[in-house]
Amino acid sequence: MGNLISTFLPADLFDRTSNCVGEQAKYVWGLEKNLRVLETELHKLTRARDDLKTKVEVEEQRPRTRRTNQVAGWLEDVQKLETEFTELERVRAQEMDRLCLGGLCSKNFVSSYNYGTQVVELTDRVINLKKDGEKIEVVVEKAPDGAAIELPLDHTVVGQKLLLDQVWRCITDQEKNRGIIGLYGIGGVGKTTLLKQVNNNFRYQQHMFDVVIWAAVSTLQDDIGKRIGFSEDQSWEKKSPRDKAADIARILSGKKFVLLLDDIWERIDLTQLGVPLQKLNDGSKVVLTTRSAGVCDQMDAEKVEVYSLAHDKAWDLFQEMVDRSTLDSHTSIPELAETLARECGGLPLALKTVGRAMKSQRKVGDWKRAIHKMTTSASKFSGMKEEVFSRLKFSYDSLSTDELRSCLLYCCLYPEDYEIPRRELIDYWISEGFVCDFDDGCDFIDDLLQACLLEEEGDDHVKMHDMIREMSLWIACTVDKEEQNFLVRAGVKLTEAPKVEEWEGANRISLMKTRIQSLSEIPTCPRLVTLLLDGTWIEEITDGFFQSMSSLRVLSLRINLSRSKLPSGISNLVSLHHLDLSRTNITGLPQELKALEKLRYLNLDHTRFLSIIPPQLISGFSKLEVLRLLSRGRWSVIEEEEGNVLCDDAEPLMKELLGLKHLNVLSWSFRSSLAVQKFLKYPKLVSITQSVWVECGTYTRPPFNVLHLAYMENLQELELESSKLEEMKIDSTEEVKKLFRNGFRSLNTVVLRSCRGKDLTWLVFVQNLEQLNMQGFTMEEIISVDKLSDISEIIRSEHNFFARLEYLTMWRGTNLKSVYPNPLPFPKLKKIQVFHCRQLKKLPLNSSSAKGRRVVIEGTKKWWEELQWEEQATQNAFFSCAVLWEDPYY
Repeated sequence: MGNLISTFLPADLFDRTSNCVGEQAKYVWGLEKNLRVLETELHKLTRARDDLKTKVEVEEQRPRTRRTNQVAGWLEDVQKLETEFTELERVRAQEMDRLCLGGLCSKNFVSSYNYGTQVVELTDRVINLKKDGEKIEVVVEKAPDGAAIELPLDHTVVGQKLLLDQVWRCITDQEKNRGIIGLYGIGGVGKTTLLKQVNNNFRYQQHMFDVVIWAAVSTLQDDIGKRIGFSEDQSWEKKSPRDKAADIARILSGKKFVLLLDDIWERIDLTQLGVPLQKLNDGSKVVLTTRSAGVCDQMDAEKVEVYSLAHDKAWDLFQEMVDRSTLDSHTSIPELAETLARECGGLPLALKTVGRAMKSQRKVGDWKRAIHKMTTSASKFSGMKEEVFSRLKFSYDSLSTDELRSCLLYCCLYPEDYEIPRRELIDYWISEGFVCDFDDGCDFIDDLLQACLLEEEGDDHVKMHDMIREMSLWIACTVDKEEQNFLVRAGVKLTEAPKVEEWEGANRISLMKTRIQSLSEIPTCPRLVTLLLDGTWIEEITDGFFQSMSSLRVLSLRINLSRSKLPSGISNLVSLHHLDLSRTNITGLPQELKALEKLRYLNLDHTRFLSIIPPQLISGFSKLEVLRLLSRGRWSVIEEEEGNVLCDDAEPLMKELLGLKHLNVLSWSFRSSLAVQKFLKYPKLVSITQSVWVECGTYTRPPFNVLHLAYMENLQELELESSKLEEMKIDSTEEVKKLFRNGFRSLNTVVLRSCRGKDLTWLVFVQNLEQLNMQGFTMEEIISVDKLSDISEIIRSEHNFFARLEYLTMWRGTNLKSVYPNPLPFPKLKKIQVFHCRQLKKLPLNSSSAKGRRVVIEGTKKWWEELQWEEQATQNAFFSCAVLWEDPYY
């Protein structure tokens, strides 16, 4: 073959051609060997890669470290070479099949040459990359922080998404510049968890902030300094707080920052720490958590309350804590578990504590015992004292005075979930000596609300969270037993009184809302100060029951309809300051009560059968401050006799009251217009009257003119019952002007029951009206257009007469056709309730009446369907909040 070729080619060209072909042919005839070399070198490379990855992963376990760019790039290159090798392997068999003559030649020389070239080149790159890897000495470096450092979170975070979204919007909404945002709520409700979620959101959500700083209160300035770059500067730690503040201000002034402050207990002057508050105007934020709404106010923060979980979310969280196999182990356990979860009051801390304790309890009896323990003495439940109550107690300990702490503990005398009337609570506190007067009591309630230890229930009531109540009971019955020593069975379905041994040594006892029928034993309670027997079924109180209660200051027998006479021995309670007999069936007060010389509060409201009060009895209570006689004696005949100060429209009693120097609160009842005229002769009584009840008859007596009460300057509540109301007549322009200036100045609540009349236009003079409740009335309209027009003409202006109205209730208004024919603004309205007012086809509303607020309209579906609206937009505006009922008697 060579001789043949050489015949046609010159010798030197033949030599060059042979060398060239031989150089190229080696990629073909050495292919199999080259593939084995590539596999060997790649295996060495991958082992080196694995060793380096292991080393890097170990180093990366250290906080705030990351692999170097050199390491990351090298590992990426190894991955690329592996991919290329995989591609060569995919066609390997095909290329090997092309070889012939023992691998010395190829059926497709060009393809085999190209493939062989790739194998050799890849081998060289593998060898070189392995050498590069051997030169790597530093595998990790200190990681620069992102905007935020991620914080660890409990795996069981339930029910906070909506709240997290709300807070996130507050932070990132640059149009509504909320510089400082305060998250407040009771201990254990999840404020810190929420703030951690906010922090971590900055790791994953888009935002415009340069740095997010999490700082603890105790090391606030140092935490800020370290986060913005002073952590490596050892000399910085030795600087004075003023110099540190200057450094912090210099750095933060050039950044858009978010400062997260957890668990704030008092106002912090951030400028002294170096935080440039002027940056808040440019979009920087401060977000804090606290147990005190007052701290939010002191920090000028926009308040966001962190509520307890709704039951469905609380139940979800509880199920997260308890093994599924436990819940499925018996058909009764899920229902028992849900009952137990309810006892936690939606407090995440309590739900987790109780859930962990019950995690593996598969016996029905264990669950029943747990429920009993939680309902009778939650402090005995495993982990509650250590994990829940001890944390809640920080809020209790942080209250400013012992008196304020005593006022909080007093609230746990009420049953669970009880709506506590503010006025009643303050009267108890005054009688106990915790506060001096009503204003002081209001301040104390505000302090407890601000500390999130009480919750508001409307304007007139407060409520205690279940876990705060249990914590208070734990303190009052166990921790501080020597000082407080409460015996509380309120709201428990008791039929028998506690044993007398339990009464001994108690300072305060509450058996409210129990089913106890008899107090047949005589306890020895020399330290007892408060005894609450409200809402019981007690028919028998043994003689001598009160004989060993020499320190008793507060006694409440209210809402007990089983007795018509006071129990004997009350006159022995010479230390008594507060006696509540309201809503009982007593018929008279015995003369023996004159021994109660220290009495400052006597409540006889709604004593329907009360017909006799002896002369000089009430006037003998020289320290009396509060006397309540609302709706008394309405079901009794007042005997006209000398031995009864209730005769002659109770004018003898009016005269007696004039001699009581300390009397400052009075509620009164009128049975006729004449009785009103008699009362108005005594300016002192008029000036201290807060509540009035009127029942003048709907047919037999002259109509009652409500305007006679207009100048009772402190009148707050007016109840009109079974009375025919005189039609308002405008006889004098001066009188109208006077009514607008001074009429009904304090009146905020009006209640009508079974009253007759043409209209209630006189309500336009009640400019502070908040609640209007009408039941069983005959009026066709509430506000007369014609009369209002006359009034407006006199005062020469349009008058928004429902400017402060919050609640409007109308029941059984069989003739009612109109509240007012035209739409009205209701800037404060919260709820309208309408039942059995079939002819009322239109409400005085349009789409702007509520100005974007949620107003609840409650009634029947049938009534709603027949309502006429100003426009469709009005119906749409109110439909979302409507509460509609089926009513077969519509």
